Amino acid sequence: MADIPAIDPGAMVQYLGCDGVPVGDVPLWAREFEPLLRAYEWMMLTRLFDQKAVALQRTGQLGTFPSSVGQEAIGVACGLALEAEDVFVPYYRDHATQLIRGAAMHDLLLYWGGDERGSHAGPAQDLPVCVPIASQCGHAVGIAAALKIRQQPQAVLCTLGDGATSKGDFLEALNLAGTWHLPVVFVINNNQWAISVPRAAQCGAPTLAQKGWGAGIHSVQVDGNDIIAMLDVVTVALERARHRKGPTLIEAVSYRLGDHTTADDASRYRTDDEVKAAWSREPLLRLRQFLTSQGAWSEAMDAHWQDHCQTVVSKAVEQYLATPAQAAEAMFDHLYAEWPPALDEQLDVFAARMAAREV
Repeated sequence: MADIPAIDPGAMVQYLGCDGVPVGDVPLWAREFEPLLRAYEWMMLTRLFDQKAVALQRTGQLGTFPSSVGQEAIGVACGLALEAEDVFVPYYRDHATQLIRGAAMHDLLLYWGGDERGSHAGPAQDLPVCVPIASQCGHAVGIAAALKIRQQPQAVLCTLGDGATSKGDFLEALNLAGTWHLPVVFVINNNQWAISVPRAAQCGAPTLAQKGWGAGIHSVQVDGNDIIAMLDVVTVALERARHRKGPTLIEAVSYRLGDHTTADDASRYRTDDEVKAAWSREPLLRLRQFLTSQGAWSEAMDAHWQDHCQTVVSKAVEQYLATPAQAAEAMFDHLYAEWPPALDEQLDVFAARMAAREV
C-alpha cells in the first residue's frame, strides 16, 4: 500500500486539469472506467438533489439548506472510499457521502425540513449532521480512541469546512489524534469562504494542510475538484487508518459556487468574475470531459442519467411532502438515552397546553 507523503507547500495532488485532460499519469485503478462512471453518476445525482432542495427552500417547503454545488467530488470520494463498517462523522455539506452511505433522500429532506426523524439517515454507527462549527472533530477523535482501545479495525472519517480549521475544537482534535496515533481521517473542504470570510483572512499559512504538521499527522493538499485525486488520496488515508498507520489530514481545495446557505447572499462579498472563473474548474464538467474524451460517456448517456436522477429526486420530494408532521410532543423524544422521571411532569404540562390551543 502506497503511503501519503508529507506535503510540500507548493504541491497539490492532481491528476485531471480543469479541461478534463490528465496532467500526468493517472493511477492504475482509474484506467478502468467503472469507478469513475459510478462517481460521475453519484455527483450528478447529488447536484440535482441539491438544486431541488434549494428550490424547495425558496418556495417555503424546506428550512435553511447548505448547498454543496461545486463540491460534489469531495463528498462522493468520501462516500465511495468508506467501507460499510467505518464511521462517518459529517458536517452540514455532506449530502453526497450520506446518500452513498445509504441515507434515504427523503430523510435528508426531513432533516433540513426541521424533522428530527431525518437525523436517523444512514448507517447506525454514523453520527448525525453537525451544524455547530468543528465540534464534530472531538467526537471523531473520541470514536477513533474507542475503536483503538477495543482493537476494532474500522476507520473514522470526519469532514469539516475551512472555517472550522480556525476553531480550537479542530486543533485540539488534531493534537489528540496525533499524540494517540488514532485511526481517523480529517477531510477539510476548503471551499475558500467561511460564510463571508475568505480563506486568506483565516490563516497565514500557505496551506491549511500544514496545520497537521504540528500534530505529527500525515498531511496532504488535494485538488478537490479532481475526483481521481480525491478518490486516490482518501482511499489511501482510510487504508492507513484501518492498518493503524496513524491519522491523516486532507485539505481538499474546491470552491463554493452557491451561497453559504439559503439564508446567505454571497453576491454581497464576492465578485461575479470570481464565481465565473470557479465554474470553469467545477468537478462534474471536468470528469465528464475526461470520460467523453475516452469514449466512456456521451451526451445521450448524460441526458438519460439526468432524466433518471430527476425521477429519483421527484419521488423523494413527493415522499417528503407527504410525510405527516410529528406531534409537538416529539421534541422530548431525543433528549436523553433513558427517560428521566423529571420529564414526566414537563411533558404532561406541555401536552395540556397544546390541547388547549386546539380547542
